Amino acid sequence: MDEFGYVMQSEYANAGELLGLDGESNAELLGYLNSLDAVSRVRAMSKLVKKQIPSRGSRAEFEKFFPELPQHIKDGLLKGTLRLADHTVYSIKPINGAKTIKLFESQDVKEVGLRNISNAKLPKNMALLVSGIYLLQGVAASLGNDDVKVSTFDQLESIGPLSNGEFKLKANKKQLVSETSNRKFITTNYNLVPKGYFKLANPRLIHDDVEIEFEVELGTVTGLNANAVLYVGLDGTATIP
Repeated sequence: MDEFGYVMQSEYANAGELLGLDGESNAELLGYLNSLDAVSRVRAMSKLVKKQIPSRGSRAEFEKFFPELPQHIKDGLLKGTLRLADHTVYSIKPINGAKTIKLFESQDVKEVGLRNISNAKLPKNMALLVSGIYLLQGVAASLGNDDVKVSTFDQLESIGPLSNGEFKLKANKKQLVSETSNRKFITTNYNLVPKGYFKLANPRLIHDDVEIEFEVELGTVTGLNANAVLYVGLDGTATIP
């Protein structure tokens, strides 16, 4: 089966964008249709013109980014070796008295309860559309890994140095979210969103094998518990096997 055949059987309403098709006027597409027998041509045309039920949420947002995907991920989605799924990339780090906290670092190793990626990079063949971000705080019994892993988390509102700080998100040295107040994560009385969740009006795509940087900048650490820890979750839709 060639690449046009994959488009015809794809689950995505806009799968043609994975091939860069611009509609029925595309010469390659017309050539493909003309090469089919009459029955197959009718089925293909039906697939092209059928109005499918649109996707929702972060999946719908991800589908808009099909043209920006690396070619190997486009190929995987077309062939069905990759699919779209809900996903959250997370990391937990102690503040440890620092005013700048880097939630993802190149020396990080994937470890359940602390983070689910290594080296601050998505694994091969994963692209993540960040639809929203979680930022929560907690206090561990100590800064040992086992104590950090069992921390419980709540929103930043009651912790002045954290709620009045700033955050920024980069990937591959490109700014995805510029310096923004941490008060975006205060969700008290906002019952339609999860605790500590900031929904991005402008979702951003992160490719595989590029470095992710999420930094929290504090104006002061005065009043912070010595064992304070932060949780960040980059939430949205990702490509998975």
